[in-house]
Amino acid sequence: MRLLVRLRDADRSLTKDVASRIPPGVGTVLSAVEETAESTKLWCGAAAAMAWLGGWRGRKAAGTGLGALVMAQLISNGLCKQLADRPRPPKEWFPHHEVEDRPDSSSFPSGHTAAAVAFTAAVAPTWPAAGAACAVPAAMLALERVQSGAHYPSDVAAGAAIGLASAWLTRHAPRLIRQHWLLG
Repeated sequence: MRLLVRLRDADRSLTKDVASRIPPGVGTVLSAVEETAESTKLWCGAAAAMAWLGGWRGRKAAGTGLGALVMAQLISNGLCKQLADRPRPPKEWFPHHEVEDRPDSSSFPSGHTAAAVAFTAAVAPTWPAAGAACAVPAAMLALERVQSGAHYPSDVAAGAAIGLASAWLTRHAPRLIRQHWLLG
């Protein structure tokens, strides 16, 4: 029980630190990335560019990335947010106006982070350069979710874990299903 209290306290302390230490100019850039990623626009645009410019490899990376993104969204927003009714961090912790523009849904987990990490992690094995390019806005988005007051760091970490699991499942599920149904 003490471990949970320590983790909660660390989560709150880190949230306050991030909120107070990000310079306003950096916060503006992070907000622009979040706005671009809202409703998965950034990742759908990246997938379209990959499919158009990357030939067979680009189409495969885009399809895998979008599949992982959909799975991450279903798990994070469709399931986990419904089960975990965690309130957002208190507004008074944040010295900026962005805190007024946050969703009313559960704070846990970060669906934005889940989608970003899922897309990036699913794309990277097929097209490493595209995965590296996607990693930059994905990391910025994860930081923005805490800086803006939308999430605690543990919400973002859980979203990242969901994203990684979704990417792994999307990449490996077809083979596992074939092995189970065809060989088992």
